[in-house]
Order: sequence, then structure tokens, then C-alpha cells
Amino acid sequence: MKTKVKELRTAAGMTQQQLAERVHVSARTIISIEKEQYSPSLMLAYRMAEVFGVTVEELCCLRENREWEDRKYGDLP
Repeated sequence: MKTKVKELRTAAGMTQQQLAERVHVSARTIISIEKEQYSPSLMLAYRMAEVFGVTVEELCCLRENREWEDRKYGDLP
């Protein structure tokens, strides 16, 4: 899943380790999210959104990801 984690983290001047510590996960988890290899849980997305002062929808590019899924799978009800 595409997210804005890397963009927001770098704009905030934070390292992956610093973000990981703030949201109680490993740096490896942050790396995997930034590489789109892992989708964060709802709670983790919420914690990161709070750190950056954005909504979960914005952090996780939910509109963009839904549009991608709609194109891939056809419009879902």
C-alpha cells in the first residue's frame, strides 16, 4: 500500500529509528512500510498520523489506493 510515511518523516527531519520509537515499532517496520512491503495496522497508521498531524486517510493515501484497486479489480460495491 502506498503511504506518505517517508515523505512526512523526512519533512519532519526524523530518522526511521526516531519514528519507530515514537510509535512503538521497530525501524524495520518503518522501512517495510516506506518500501510498500508492509501495510500498517489501523492503530499504527493512527499513531503515525498523530505524530505528523495528518489524518489516516492522508497518511495512507486512501483515495489513491482505492482508485488503484478499482482499476485493478473493477468497481467494488
